[in-house]
Amino acid sequence: MASSLQLPADDSVLLRVTHSNLKTFASDVRFSLESTVEAVKDKLWKKCGTAVTSMSLELYDDTGAKVADVKDNSRPFGFYSPLDGYRLHIVDLDPSSVTSGGWLEDTSLVEKYTISDEAYDKLDGTYRKFKEKLGPRNASAQGSKMTDDYMEDICANIKVGDRCQVEPGEKRGVVKFVGRAEGLAPGFWVGIQYDEPLGKHDGLVKGTRFFECPPLHGVMVRPDKVKVGDYPERDPFEDEEI
Repeated sequence: MASSLQLPADDSVLLRVTHSNLKTFASDVRFSLESTVEAVKDKLWKKCGTAVTSMSLELYDDTGAKVADVKDNSRPFGFYSPLDGYRLHIVDLDPSSVTSGGWLEDTSLVEKYTISDEAYDKLDGTYRKFKEKLGPRNASAQGSKMTDDYMEDICANIKVGDRCQVEPGEKRGVVKFVGRAEGLAPGFWVGIQYDEPLGKHDGLVKGTRFFECPPLHGVMVRPDKVKVGDYPERDPFEDEEI
């Protein structure tokens, strides 16, 4: 006698979960129909923060009509006949719950810790104390680096047209510009046209044309990054095995 293979019914259901105190909280959650109501509440507690003992559940169908109050913690959840697309609404019965007051959704309601400037100044190891220690030294360093002649001496041996290599990365190219660069930090700069498209522009930087080169072949670097000399273009196949 022929018999047919009967597949087991799905033992889970996908519900939309909402919360009485959290107006923006809405989540699609899958529940096992074999789980007890208490286990369902425990799963929801981990998602919304409402304690199991303070949680009341209401089940609504896909038209918004109330189907049941899910009250008996010992019963399997499937007893209440939830279907995919139904809504499970959490009612938080604890007036002092972490979900009350709206502060979980609106951080402007959370009281911020404040401290007066006088009290803060008396503390050790603060960021303000750290900045005070470094401030004068950094100001001196910035002053020495930000003059209009910064790195001019290094540029004495760098001329437009020189072959060069730029560190880091040993990128090779030709010098296209040497001098102060309007719109960039004070001091001297070197414009390079790389042999390969390893640059950032075509010689136009912040609206100023310093030199011309193909797109993504140009770069402006400080002179200490540039070595001039016998740096011919690399053969792209020189590293291949024979």
